Amino acid sequence: MSEKVIPPVKLYFPHEDIQRIIAEIDKVLQSGMLTLGNNTKYFEVEYAKLCMVRHAIAVNSGTSALEIALRTMRMEAGDEVLVPTNTFTATAATVFLTGGKPILTDIDPQTLCMDAENIQKHVTQKTKGVIVVHIGGLVCPDMKAVREICRDYKLFLIEDAAHAQGSMINGQPAGSLGDVGCFSFYPTKVMTSGEGGMITTNDNHIDEMARILRDQGKQNFNSNIIVELGNNWRLPEINAVIGRIQLERLPEIIERRNKIARYYDGKVKNINGVRPLETPSNIINNYYKYTIFVEPDIDRERIKGKLRQEGVRCGGEVYWPPLHLQPIYRRLLGTKEGDFPKAEDACSRMICLPMYSQMTLDDVDFVIEKLKKVLSEI
Repeated sequence: MSEKVIPPVKLYFPHEDIQRIIAEIDKVLQSGMLTLGNNTKYFEVEYAKLCMVRHAIAVNSGTSALEIALRTMRMEAGDEVLVPTNTFTATAATVFLTGGKPILTDIDPQTLCMDAENIQKHVTQKTKGVIVVHIGGLVCPDMKAVREICRDYKLFLIEDAAHAQGSMINGQPAGSLGDVGCFSFYPTKVMTSGEGGMITTNDNHIDEMARILRDQGKQNFNSNIIVELGNNWRLPEINAVIGRIQLERLPEIIERRNKIARYYDGKVKNINGVRPLETPSNIINNYYKYTIFVEPDIDRERIKGKLRQEGVRCGGEVYWPPLHLQPIYRRLLGTKEGDFPKAEDACSRMICLPMYSQMTLDDVDFVIEKLKKVLSEI
């Protein structure tokens, strides 16, 4: 077992940020305003600027963001929503929870994202919308074509941007590319609020409805008049403090991660048997994940196990198993192995190497050295 250990992820809180967070939380506790206060409002304003949209609504998780977004679309029984099979369960589960049915699709194995071809073949008269997932921080490269399909068929378009804080395509931020964007600030994400999420939109009605739904369906925060069946999806002020201070660090975080990714790229391309997931030149990737693919004849699980013994702990895949192979979706949707061969192949061969803002180039060299060693032993 190696004495040096490279973790898959690591939170980035410089000492001065920790001191600021402590001071701001002290102010919150003394104010007595522990929810939907000024920190939440400030966080929302600044996040809307990041995404170049009119509205941002802070909530307590990325899952809540997705459910609220779907609720604003007035889902009805029988409505179908297209969802890529290689995503976290929340993307599909929230469709069920809002009365609809997720229809899983295959992906482009070069990008791990949905593409126009896979969307087009699943559109029916029952289709009400599409949820595109910006996987691992990579904005779906086919967004323009996806938007055109949604426009032609009058479908809503939701961005599951849980991984994509600060990512962009053609100068447009994730969260501004559809009707609604949904972000997560879970601790493993590129920026965090501890727990939390954000909804982004340019639509005034969606904004109003989302704010009502997140606070138990009340007409407004100071009202006891219930106008919708909402829930407690509020973001606490303490989490908003953490989120807004992390948001200020986001440009630095993305710059650091891109430097690490470029260095990884140069090294990985020279290793036989593996290849990196490539980011198109028109996309700024926040590199929530740094993903490589092993050749079909290489045992991915054996590689990961040996890397762990050598002190390199890889992150979770995005995603394995894909939804159509998960027990609950097999049961609810009747899916089976072989239904989405591109996703099955790509997801079974991916490895997410360690990626975090404090990684040094020496750390990357250590990971690469161990990867080469392990591959030579397989």
